[in-house]
Amino acid sequence: MKRKSLYWIIAGAILSLFVYLGIRPKPVEVDLGTVSRGELVVTVNEDGETRIREPYLISAPLAGRLLRVELEPGDLIDKDEVLAAIDPGEPGLLDARTEAEAQARVNAAQAAFERAESQLDIAKADLDQAQRYFDRDLGRLDRGNISEATLEDTEHQLRVARNNVSAAQSSREIAKFDLEQARAALIYSKSLSREDAPTGRHFEIHSPIEGVVLRKFQESSTVVPAGERILEIGDPHDLEVRIDVLSQDAVRIRPGQRVVIEHWGGEENLTAWVRRVEPSAFTKVSALGVDEQRVWVYGDFARDDPQTTATEEGQVADPTGSNAPDPASDERGEAHALGDAYRIEARIVVWEQGDALKVPAGALFRDGNAESDERSWAVYRKTAGGEAERVRVTLGERNDQEAQVLEGLSEGDRVVLHPSDKVKAGTMLESR
Repeated sequence: MKRKSLYWIIAGAILSLFVYLGIRPKPVEVDLGTVSRGELVVTVNEDGETRIREPYLISAPLAGRLLRVELEPGDLIDKDEVLAAIDPGEPGLLDARTEAEAQARVNAAQAAFERAESQLDIAKADLDQAQRYFDRDLGRLDRGNISEATLEDTEHQLRVARNNVSAAQSSREIAKFDLEQARAALIYSKSLSREDAPTGRHFEIHSPIEGVVLRKFQESSTVVPAGERILEIGDPHDLEVRIDVLSQDAVRIRPGQRVVIEHWGGEENLTAWVRRVEPSAFTKVSALGVDEQRVWVYGDFARDDPQTTATEEGQVADPTGSNAPDPASDERGEAHALGDAYRIEARIVVWEQGDALKVPAGALFRDGNAESDERSWAVYRKTAGGEAERVRVTLGERNDQEAQVLEGLSEGDRVVLHPSDKVKAGTMLESR
């Protein structure tokens, strides 16, 4: 009798086991991610272009017949090289008023040249002062008297001072060129019958810089009025980057921030530094037909400079500098890869931290209706027993792939990526 009862007990237990296996909820297969510590970088990603910092538009200073321009885009030119020649022909008789106006233009050009020389002297004085401040703070940092942030500010001022000197030198060259053009226009406007008329009637236009021809506007010999465009020239090794960003992104961008340049045609990414964010925006129609307010951001390529700090995180050698590899050298022994108006993809780093607690962005979902409240984010965390646990988290900075966790999770936690409607608190989870 006892043996028969034991059989019935075993049969009931087996039947109960089958019933339990049949009615118990099946684990939901999910993709899992891990909460980890590491570098988190927040960037503003936009397309941009390279452009020559100081292009020169060569135009006709006086009316006449432009002789055929032999130069072509890409041709190398030296400073003071003849770019074009104009035959002014026999001009009309100048009255007193017209001649006075021509003389006044010469005087104005002379004053602009003297002002440019003064601005260059001021820029050089600022550079000397910035260099002294940087050398002083570099020694103070070694002695522990200042922080690294203070030295970075001084280094930024030194970089700005160097760029101001370069800009002042370019302005001086332009003013000198304009003065020569104004003087020549006054001389060549005199009648051939006058005793002080020039002996050679071809007015030659000389190059104010050493560089290359960028664009050619006049192909053949033709009669041109004063101010007609002839050539555009520039130094292809003096490049900057120009990026248009949304106005809501521009408020986070500051001078001195790092710019990572990708998909420009080379194997390695390039680095630039934000120099200026324009204070005014413009309207641009997006690909979807939506009016957007955009802002221009300008940056300088990184250069190896022994007078500044040796390395900065993420910095690479400038491909237009003397320390770069030489894929295609020209007659002057210089190497360059990018040119004017080349397309680039830029990532402007607005925030970064090397040891941030971060969670994959695909694990986050809204927990409530307060979209402006950072505490309204939540995740499903897998417990030690394999169940889903709904956890509310507090987030800091975030990008498209990851988000900084301030509260709610710990390093090593496993979270559900892109949870479906099958995942709820208490659901058994199984890694896919």
